[in-house]
Amino acid sequence: MASRFFYGSGSDSDSSSDEEEEVYQSGSEEESSDDNSDSDSDSGSDSDSEGEGKESGKGASAFLHDSSGSEDSEEEEKVTIVKSAKDKRLEGLENTIKLIDNAEKINDWAVIATEFDNLNRQILKITGPTPKIYIQAVAELEDFTNETVTKQKASNKKMNASNSKGFNAVKQKIKKNNKEYASLIEKYRANKDEFMASDVEEKPTPAPAPKPTKVERIENFAAAAAAGGEDDGFATVGRGGKTLQYTPESILKHLRVIVESRGKKNTDRADQIKTMTKLLEVATTPYQRIRTLMTLISTRFDLTSTSSTNYMSPEQWKAADEEYSTLLTVLEDNRSFIISESADEWEDDEKSPTVEEGETFAIPGSIVSFIERLDDELTRSLQQIDPHTAEYIERLSDEQTLYNNLVRSQLYVESLGEADKNGKESMNRVVIRRLEHIYFKPAQVVSILEEAKDKAVPTKINSAVTAGAKAGDIQSLVAAICNYMFQNSDGIPRARAMLCQIYFLALHDQYYKSRDLMLMSHLTESVSSMDIASQILFNRTLVQIGLCAFRAGLIYEAQNTLGEICGSGRQKELLAQGLILQRFASLSPEVEKAEKARQLPFHMHINLELLECIYLTSSMFLEVPLMAQTSSSPELRRRMISKTFRRMLDYNERQVFTGPPENTRDGVIQSAKLLAAGEWKKSAESLAAIKIWDLMPQPEKVKAMLSEQAQEEGLRTYLFTYAPFYDSLSITSLAAMFELSSKKIVSVISRMISHEELAAALDQVNDAIIFRKGVELSRLQSQIVTLADKSMNLLESNEKTLEQRTQGMANAFQREHGPGARGGRGGRGGGRGGGRGGARIPQGDRRPGGQQFGGGALGAAIKA
Repeated sequence: MASRFFYGSGSDSDSSSDEEEEVYQSGSEEESSDDNSDSDSDSGSDSDSEGEGKESGKGASAFLHDSSGSEDSEEEEKVTIVKSAKDKRLEGLENTIKLIDNAEKINDWAVIATEFDNLNRQILKITGPTPKIYIQAVAELEDFTNETVTKQKASNKKMNASNSKGFNAVKQKIKKNNKEYASLIEKYRANKDEFMASDVEEKPTPAPAPKPTKVERIENFAAAAAAGGEDDGFATVGRGGKTLQYTPESILKHLRVIVESRGKKNTDRADQIKTMTKLLEVATTPYQRIRTLMTLISTRFDLTSTSSTNYMSPEQWKAADEEYSTLLTVLEDNRSFIISESADEWEDDEKSPTVEEGETFAIPGSIVSFIERLDDELTRSLQQIDPHTAEYIERLSDEQTLYNNLVRSQLYVESLGEADKNGKESMNRVVIRRLEHIYFKPAQVVSILEEAKDKAVPTKINSAVTAGAKAGDIQSLVAAICNYMFQNSDGIPRARAMLCQIYFLALHDQYYKSRDLMLMSHLTESVSSMDIASQILFNRTLVQIGLCAFRAGLIYEAQNTLGEICGSGRQKELLAQGLILQRFASLSPEVEKAEKARQLPFHMHINLELLECIYLTSSMFLEVPLMAQTSSSPELRRRMISKTFRRMLDYNERQVFTGPPENTRDGVIQSAKLLAAGEWKKSAESLAAIKIWDLMPQPEKVKAMLSEQAQEEGLRTYLFTYAPFYDSLSITSLAAMFELSSKKIVSVISRMISHEELAAALDQVNDAIIFRKGVELSRLQSQIVTLADKSMNLLESNEKTLEQRTQGMANAFQREHGPGARGGRGGRGGGRGGGRGGARIPQGDRRPGGQQFGGGALGAAIKA
């Protein structure tokens, strides 16, 4: 039987532990009762049936009990003292109080501070009324602290570092701690003996009831479950097993516990949010609602740091945004309470502050920090969501509510005026956030945003920021916001406001205003010292000015403006629209994370394909006439405007077979080849066939402008190519050939003559162009010019090589003999620089193309 295996001879069931009884109770209830009634008979029968096993030292009983009678008697003599959990906690509390008393005798404040913290942790675990020994301990500790303060002032003796640190910690904590037990401490100090008397009289401890069997426990649990089925619900239990009750009087205490737990490990923030939601429901005064809402919003922001994603979930963000809107409503309706970053903390958790009529009470916090965090979290979520999904559009719709709260925050901070010491700085922060939400949008979109804002935001307060803006005029609104920033800010906020205004003007086709404002701001000189976000904004503004110049037909200005960004090949990185991973280069996780955090959301992007098309088209209109000019005049120095365009054109010309254009880049290159061949009409048609132009605001106007540019640059290319073969040319025939008016032909030719691009004169009487023939070089002269060019190039390369080799020797020589000594090669009379210094031609006096021939009759003829 199972019972004979578990119960050995000479052992009583009472000596088995409680754990063994729970494990084996189910299999041996009946036999254990027999053992309890007659242990001697059972032991005898067991020994008879299993005597052989005991003699050999084998058998199951040999592993469970020893058969020696002496040990049985010792076990019977042992008395087990069972203490409840409450008694154990009280005993630990008494031991801690003894340690504090001993430390007080030797003035060891480091130990007192440590044990005082331990004491407060232990008291949280004790249920029921507060132990009177704890009240006695904290009261006497407060008295001892006050006595020590008095002695320190009288003696002026300084404590050591550890003692001083512990003393200051206890002095700060003891008053705050004793506020919760103020009534009990007063009773103790009034009559110590009477207060402690009731604690001395201990009630007799009832005898422990016999432990129920497993069957009885199951029956009792079933009965309790059946009886509890009609219960209304469960009570919320907090730390130490105490039932939590949410009342208006306990709101501040709960909030202080939540605030103190921020940043600690294993903190359940979701549970804290539920608690504060209940607190918000029972809050009665404006102060309680403001404090609860501020703590609730901060806790929702803390959820982001512990989540697997890098941004707040849409549900949490919308909840925080709604709570922030509620907070603004409470503040707007109760002007006696303000939120200020310079306010002092209210430490009394027993009651809310009372504010007299006409006075204001400052609550520590920052409204602007909340709205900035909401803005950052929305931007971060838009960075992470795929922009080609409906989720991105749905998430982007939350920008309207955020913009409404931005304007409300601006109005609230502005209404504080001088009541807030940091009002000016806070105002600048919220105004620049509002500006950064509208500067990149067309006026039609901003007007919709403003109309929705006017319906949601109360218009009781007139803002001085937008006082100069006309109703319904978005450009005057942006100008008013920027003017406010110009007058009330400096440094990076002022520069960002100026860049936003320039961007907005360029976006709305006001090229000359945006260009002049950019030049007058001198931001190009100081942009290198700005932060990376401001440098990205500068690059975006520069690109937008170039696009505006192209739409206005200013090809040279557009190419010159876009050249620095597009010519580098890093426009995606410079505009913060993506990462470019170079070959054999890897980024560390920290750098890659920082780069991704700087990326702009998709709805703020500038179309890179359109940008490249505009840059290549502008380069084509400048490079094709230049190539024709340099090919017909070999004496001119070969130069290029766009290396990117030249590289693409050379690659296309090296192809054995070129098919029809497959993308935007191929379409521009094909147009360039047609324009260089003199077929300007086909070139214009090829440009107009590019579909990317449909993304621009007025595509038909842009295509008409491109056709006009193709006509004009085709005329320039034709004149550069065939001018050496003409003595005169009729303006009428040119007008018919390029379908331009005679007035336009004369204008183009006059500009070329004034810029010394064309050696010709206008014969207005005969309506013709007279070409002037230059001095044609003979074969010998051409070879001499070529020789001079190659000689100068060889001389320059030799000088560079020699300077690189002798630079280290010259520096060492000057360090040894002083800066006035001249370095030389083996004592050649003063060195290389002194012997030939007067014969070298300065860099600014060199002729184009590297031709440095000077003097002589042949040189004079060439110059003429």
